[in-house]
Amino acid sequence: MPKLTLSADPVTIDLAKTLAAERGTSVSAMFERFVSLVAVQRRTPVKVTPLTRRVSGIVKLPKGSSARSVLEDALLERHGLSR
Repeated sequence: MPKLTLSADPVTIDLAKTLAAERGTSVSAMFERFVSLVAVQRRTPVKVTPLTRRVSGIVKLPKGSSARSVLEDALLERHGLSR
């Protein structure tokens, strides 16, 4: 089988090794499954349900805010963190 060399920061490498060990697999096998899963999801169209269509766009964001920044603020507040 061909080899592939990847670069990552030490924390990510340790996390990958820990996750693989917890699952009884190798980092290579875990990476292979991840890439296969992403490829399948890319080919599978996302289905938007009628409920999602109805509620889309009903929230007005504060001026100068993006949906992402509002979500980040809410998550930080929920977990007692600050910027």
